[in-house]
Amino acid sequence: MRKRVALVTGVLGGLGKAIAAELSTNGVRVIITDLPGEDLNKTSSDLGLAAVGADLGRESSVSSLIENLRLEVDSIDILVSAAGGVCRQTGKPITEVSEHDWREIFAANLDSVFFLTRHMGPMMTANGWGRIVTISSGAGLRPSLTGIQAYTAAKHGLIGLTKQLSSEFARHGVTVNSIAPGLVLSNPMTQRQWDGYGPKGQKNLLERIHTRRLGTPADIASAVAFLTSDAASWITGQVLAVDGGTS
Repeated sequence: MRKRVALVTGVLGGLGKAIAAELSTNGVRVIITDLPGEDLNKTSSDLGLAAVGADLGRESSVSSLIENLRLEVDSIDILVSAAGGVCRQTGKPITEVSEHDWREIFAANLDSVFFLTRHMGPMMTANGWGRIVTISSGAGLRPSLTGIQAYTAAKHGLIGLTKQLSSEFARHGVTVNSIAPGLVLSNPMTQRQWDGYGPKGQKNLLERIHTRRLGTPADIASAVAFLTSDAASWITGQVLAVDGGTS
């Protein structure tokens, strides 16, 4: 029996890298993708996994990614979309948000999943088995701690897209779920966000978390490993908040 093949996106952000490592440890053949460059090359070397660079917010780049993948594998069984984030933006009043700022965040967080699933969904349904996991956020369930309107709107949209794709694909053996992480210090941006709260703000945030600790990339990776397994075959269209009990 051949290994199942997974594509994990957003591996430069911390969560994606941990997810790729976890799935690989569990016997899945993992291919990683993020923006092309030395950072992706280094991550590929660190993990010992094949990488294909792509700007997932551009349809032409996703089409090229799919063509390159088909040179390596017959099909993709698992898609984990961890790409996204705030694109180096910070919170500001809506009147100061430019169209470029708005569209940049939507391209990274929502358009990317649309382009990928449009190509990969039919591939999975034709095989009668597949797993799609999107990484949304607590910002997809309530206002974002970042204060970034586009990020909140895009993550809410991602959850809606996840549920709609489940309605379309699950009857064909392809489950579609989302994980909504709490605050995880997975990259410099989240570390700056945490530092910006100061001691009092950090204390207040931790007191709202039942476990009284922040999450780790491994916490998210473990949840992804479950949702992409055979054991989760009757779980679809769901949003799993992995946030220590904040929700």
